[in-house]
Amino acid sequence: MALAPAALPPTFAVVVRAVGRTAPSEWRCDGSSWCCSELRSPSRVLWGKPKTARVLTLSVAAALLLLTACVAQTPATPSPPTPPTAQPSTPAPTPLRTAAPTPTPTAAATSPAASMPRGRVDPLLVVEVNDAASVSPGTTLLPVQVENPRIVEVNTLGEVVWEYLIPDALKRYTNPGFDVELLPNNNVLFVLPGNGVYEIERSGRVVWSYLTTKISHDADRLPNGNTILVFGNSDTKADAQVVEVDPRGQRVWTWYARDTFDKPPYSDISDEGWTHTNAVQRLSNGNTQISLRNFRIVVEVDPQGAVVKTLGEGILDGAHDPTRLSNGNLLAASQNMLPENRGKPQRAVELDGATGAVVWEFPMPFASWPVRDANRLPNGNTLITGSTAIVEVTPQKTVVWRLRLNRTIQPGVQSAGRGFYKAERIGTPVSP
Repeated sequence: MALAPAALPPTFAVVVRAVGRTAPSEWRCDGSSWCCSELRSPSRVLWGKPKTARVLTLSVAAALLLLTACVAQTPATPSPPTPPTAQPSTPAPTPLRTAAPTPTPTAAATSPAASMPRGRVDPLLVVEVNDAASVSPGTTLLPVQVENPRIVEVNTLGEVVWEYLIPDALKRYTNPGFDVELLPNNNVLFVLPGNGVYEIERSGRVVWSYLTTKISHDADRLPNGNTILVFGNSDTKADAQVVEVDPRGQRVWTWYARDTFDKPPYSDISDEGWTHTNAVQRLSNGNTQISLRNFRIVVEVDPQGAVVKTLGEGILDGAHDPTRLSNGNLLAASQNMLPENRGKPQRAVELDGATGAVVWEFPMPFASWPVRDANRLPNGNTLITGSTAIVEVTPQKTVVWRLRLNRTIQPGVQSAGRGFYKAERIGTPVSP
């Protein structure tokens, strides 16, 4: 027999503070339906022991009143709207956009499963771990470089909810790995090494491109509508290693490594180019962060091109996709390419932005080498990409999500241009 709803005194309320979301929030819990739903959720509180929520004012008597009031509430009652997930790091849409931004959903879902877009099963993509209560919500955008190179968006079950097949004439430019990112206007920006950077609508129509044989692995759309990209593909001392172009394709800023590094021990290095610059990031202070893979360092340069900071020396080896975090630290994938480091675990590593010391790391299993990408997610987890597996791990190094490539790729030369290369968690799933 169902219990009759219990009434709380009108002056009774419990203040609850959510600390596991993108941004902390507080509400007053008065026994209403949504409040009880929040407290019953294992992602909020587990039998009075805070997990991602903290009860600030809750006496024993108050707890009994709240429990009595909540026990009659139906679990199907919807929760209050969840604060929106942070958008990708390119806050301004491209000036050449032709598709309007997708509207924000007007109703909150009752659970991550209810709001998750469904797609088709792909036998190449297998989700082996999925802790729904701990995974950062959203879909994952990534390039797949096996059999038929393409860009896919998958849900947390590994189902493909959107994909774009690389045209036959361009498939040979997907080796050794291409970068993909979602733009705020719902278009997709991707890099084909040795060919160029493309912006496409979700329909597949190309709306902007910049062609160059010098591009390697990274391009970002900037808030002003320009695009910054790296020239690390067989680069020489005569080449600029970083170029910023406007929507018309005109260069508006360049950076040359020769101005600082044409001297020992850097001047005679050569491995897929002089520097093989493979990543760039425009920082909030107006400076630019650049990954010089062959020099085994990440540098920060000011708008005039002067190096103002160097990170990773003696720690990073074969760095890929280093990113400056909001706390000032540096997160990167490190591949251990030097002969003396080969065989050591490849890892995602976080360096203190001031001292350069390692403050966090996660070694990836041998079968997923090389490790190519690491991104910090809004919930504090880290998304790490290897050639055959993409994992999401907590700060305590617990794997809460793992997407496996259902193909055997031998680590070494074969794996360099196959499998997964980069991945980006999209906070709010968007339909084509």
